[in-house]
Amino acid sequence: MVNNIFVPTEFNPDAVVIDNGEYPIHIQPLKWINEAPYTICCDGAADLFMSKGKQPDMIIGDGDSISANNAFKSSIKFLRLTDQETNDQTKAVDYLISQGKKNILIVAGTGKREDHTLGNISLLVEYIRKGVFAMMATDYGIFIPCHNDIRIRTQKGQQISIFNINAIHFAAEGLIYPLPRELSNWWQGTLNECTTDNIAFNAEGDFLVFLNYLA
Repeated sequence: MVNNIFVPTEFNPDAVVIDNGEYPIHIQPLKWINEAPYTICCDGAADLFMSKGKQPDMIIGDGDSISANNAFKSSIKFLRLTDQETNDQTKAVDYLISQGKKNILIVAGTGKREDHTLGNISLLVEYIRKGVFAMMATDYGIFIPCHNDIRIRTQKGQQISIFNINAIHFAAEGLIYPLPRELSNWWQGTLNECTTDNIAFNAEGDFLVFLNYLA
């Protein structure tokens, strides 16, 4: 098992991407947003963000959901990309990659539409393949994209779910319910619980961990 421990609450992103889903109200994602060194709003997300008295460093997207007033503010760079082969979240991540940013937090990626939610979450493992780590924070917890072996700081009793993408040969330490050796369906790794202050996974391939906040 791996020894290096990833501590989610101590994650210091190089940038925060704000999607056009439900804006968070939980203290943890709000803390990340407020402390972000660089912020990108995906298209219409800028309207709500700016209505809160905040200003992103950049707006990115095809411009189909942002108000004209905010789209043409001279003080904000608006990178208009009409490519329909990727969504606005990926456009933002690709831009950050081009700027050399490797650690990214995504918020407001869930809610409003379930198809958008599933698409946004599934893309987290795609970003690993591009050489960046992009974690997603919601009002209920965090999605952590994983590749092969990882050890994660947790707390006893913390709720956790594992969603397999393409990984095989699962082995885990620190879970109340043992995982099947092969996770062939998403439900098989859900609704588990941490028994220690860190958990460890050995696997070959990509999977997602959802870790609930304790409060």
